[in-house]
Amino acid sequence: MTSEELLAPTNEAETLRQQLLQAQRLSSVGELASSIAHEFNNILTTIINSAKLGSRNPDVQEKQQAFERIIKAGQRAAAIAAGMLGYARKSGTHRQRTDIARLVEEVLILTEKDLAKHRVAVETKFHDRPVAWVLPGQIEQILINLIINARQAMPNGGRLRIEVRENAEADTVEIKVSDTGVGIPPEQLRVIFEPFFTTKQPDEYGRGGTGLGLSVCRQIIEQHHGRIRVESIVGKGSTFTVKLPKRLPDDPE
Repeated sequence: MTSEELLAPTNEAETLRQQLLQAQRLSSVGELASSIAHEFNNILTTIINSAKLGSRNPDVQEKQQAFERIIKAGQRAAAIAAGMLGYARKSGTHRQRTDIARLVEEVLILTEKDLAKHRVAVETKFHDRPVAWVLPGQIEQILINLIINARQAMPNGGRLRIEVRENAEADTVEIKVSDTGVGIPPEQLRVIFEPFFTTKQPDEYGRGGTGLGLSVCRQIIEQHHGRIRVESIVGKGSTFTVKLPKRLPDDPE
């Protein structure tokens, strides 16, 4: 058997893995698409109404305020568009030296409207601004999956808390995502990272969970030589903790 034949199964498995990551990535974007479209509609309404008021009002101060509202709305739209484009483009295979807290901030720009729509208050706490060598798009994919899962666990609203800290002694970065949702029964904690396992019921459109979100999270984290753990109390909420090494032996100093 040639070396090419020996490598073929591995290459095929890696291709399938990348396709799975991309499919789940598109699925998570689909979860946010409706809220983002609604946000853009609100922004356009603000811009149009402010432009009309500014053009008709002879008062210079009123015109200035209208222009300021237009600029602010445009900047908001630009930030959302940049976040979406950045998320779409961050699908490379090269690790980069990345500000992890900044990734959280970028993901929250994309998820802000969706969380507000479902009455979820967000709290962030960055104990440090740790930098790690990672695939940024894949870490954002983890964050979006964990945030969407947290929101779905709080059907009547609640509080989402995201913490980022550096463990200098272990040379790792820790990301903690906590919710005040329904919690996960102990018997399910052992299988929530298994592919296609889901407890989500179909929504009004007949869409349920794919059971791939947490499975993909675990794959990505293992590829980064990290770990993920979950703590949960039924009726009180869950906390997912991701620990990533700041660098691997083959990363640049």
